[in-house]
Amino acid sequence: MNTTPTTRALVLVGRGRYQDRWHDDAATGHRVAGELAAAGLEPQVRGTAPAALDDVDGLALLVVVAGTGRTDPQWDGDDAAWAPFHARLAALVAEDGVPLLALHQAANTFTDAPGWADLIGGRWIPGLSMHPPIGPALFRPVPGEEHPVVAGLGPVEAFDERYCLLQRAQGSRVLLTTEHEGVEHPVVWQAAGPGRVLYDGLGHGTRSYDSPSRRGLLRREVTWLCAECRA
Repeated sequence: MNTTPTTRALVLVGRGRYQDRWHDDAATGHRVAGELAAAGLEPQVRGTAPAALDDVDGLALLVVVAGTGRTDPQWDGDDAAWAPFHARLAALVAEDGVPLLALHQAANTFTDAPGWADLIGGRWIPGLSMHPPIGPALFRPVPGEEHPVVAGLGPVEAFDERYCLLQRAQGSRVLLTTEHEGVEHPVVWQAAGPGRVLYDGLGHGTRSYDSPSRRGLLRREVTWLCAECRA
């Protein structure tokens, strides 16, 4: 585990096979980077590429803003070309102890990496998972949950998508839910391990971060994930 004090953060935004047509990953990633800077970190935004993590070391936080796009081996490589990227990402979290925050469509990215869903504690299931039309949305902390991310936190309101019917891994600790048709659906959770990992299903686009309560939730997540970081 890397114990060197650092405030460096990396925001990985989807491109190519990890950029879908519904999300502006670059714009959202830069907005997230601004929030990280406000929290005292030194963020860098970088697009996904097979070599994107080759020179990465000494991070305080890794954030993933990526989805599932067009697989084009002639442009950005086949699955084998991406295997070292996925191995390096997993090692950063599980071996180096880099905290990981997976945002929104990250539940539906890196589908060529079998360990990604386990790492973040769940996934989007094509044909099952869904969301109502985007609009004003409400997200509530789990009643009685004392995790530092949500202890004393009120409802979170944002113009956003409400992801429903995600497949959550056994052992993931649900922190916030959203209601749809009388059912509460987990949208924020702490993964069971290894490493310090949160999945946050909010954040469809930059408009989500216009909400003070959504930004407050993100700040709490970053504070908890980076609890052991020292400037």
